[in-house]
Amino acid sequence: MDIDLEEIRRFFAADRFACQQAGVVIDAVTEDTVQCGMALTAQHLNAGGGVQGGAIFTLADLTFAVHSNLPLFLGANTGITVGQSCSISYLARPRGKRLIARSACLSRGKTISVFRVEIHDDLGNFVAEMRGNGVTTRKQEAAR
Repeated sequence: MDIDLEEIRRFFAADRFACQQAGVVIDAVTEDTVQCGMALTAQHLNAGGGVQGGAIFTLADLTFAVHSNLPLFLGANTGITVGQSCSISYLARPRGKRLIARSACLSRGKTISVFRVEIHDDLGNFVAEMRGNGVTTRKQEAAR
């Protein structure tokens, strides 16, 4: 099936925090993986001068959201998938100027899905790994 990257970008542009404030960009989408990136700026730094863990998590979370909702963009008659639980491990301090997150689906059922998101910096350093469990809501019927 064809994936309309621009349609996906338009939909997620409404995510004011991740896309508009944190600067997360959806770089590429295939049926098997989603890649998002975020240029690091002063607003992403914590008091110690490192990248704020919440900024790294925001990138991972948006990547997870795009991948877990991909069936909607492929024509599935389903509701939206939301995060049910997430766990992130911070592995190394980012050294580059941009973070890149790539997702993989580990399991997808009718309502429950599990994804792994790996975050690297643009120098290739493995920065963090997130596991996200999603739950797909029932499709909302039009109000009568």
